[in-house]
Amino acid sequence: MMLHHRFDGPPDAPVVVLGPSLGTSLALWEPQLPALTRRWRVLRYDLPGHGDSPTPGLTMDGLTMDGLTMDDLAGMVLAVLDRHGLDVVAYAGVSLGGAIGTTLAVAAPGRVGSLVLCCTSAFFGPPEPWRERAALVRREGMEPVARATAARWFTPGFAGAEPYLAMVRRADPEGYAACCEAIGAFDVRDRLGLVQAPTLVIAGAEDPATPPDHARVLADGIPDADLLVIPEAAHLANVERPDVVTGALTAHFESPWRTP
Repeated sequence: MMLHHRFDGPPDAPVVVLGPSLGTSLALWEPQLPALTRRWRVLRYDLPGHGDSPTPGLTMDGLTMDGLTMDDLAGMVLAVLDRHGLDVVAYAGVSLGGAIGTTLAVAAPGRVGSLVLCCTSAFFGPPEPWRERAALVRREGMEPVARATAARWFTPGFAGAEPYLAMVRRADPEGYAACCEAIGAFDVRDRLGLVQAPTLVIAGAEDPATPPDHARVLADGIPDADLLVIPEAAHLANVERPDVVTGALTAHFESPWRTP
């Protein structure tokens, strides 16, 4: 399958790929779009079953096939790059989108020239809670997850959560569940040293889903990585503190990219 994706910005500029978090669509990155498109061609994509991407992994009779993996998701992003003849790109991702970026940087280091990992992890915890969440949405749909999401994604005083919770409600339960299972099976802690791209790791100081300790594991394991912990931000730091995250992204991407 081909992920739904879109380009914004100058057609002849270097390409920056932006990966969304579980439960969101490519619209997650709209706070950063005006600044990034001044200098870069921005490629955003929707995860399987999110936004306008189809849900893969169903047989003709509707039974699920083998589980989706992070390598599968990274391969889908590579397929988008290949379709458009893109060789080396910069990549930034939030949460699941960040894990996809780490996987790309480990498995296809020649394709990632610069990397930003925002509110993500090399290991999101044991698989059982992710399997339980997958079973919940398959059984009851997206509403139970949507109700619990605000407290994970935003600090208590944030007033702009509703558009992002609406993205969760619109996600296809099977696509969301498959992504949960990919997260549950993900662990690259022993492979972080393979990342060759200049890397910035960003954490929200009040993120309960991927606390700053997760960011420190990434920053300590990736050679020469920088770490930025943003106060007054939870899991969707790019939404809650767009000024800080946008400034960090542009500064990082203005630095030299690694080329093969």
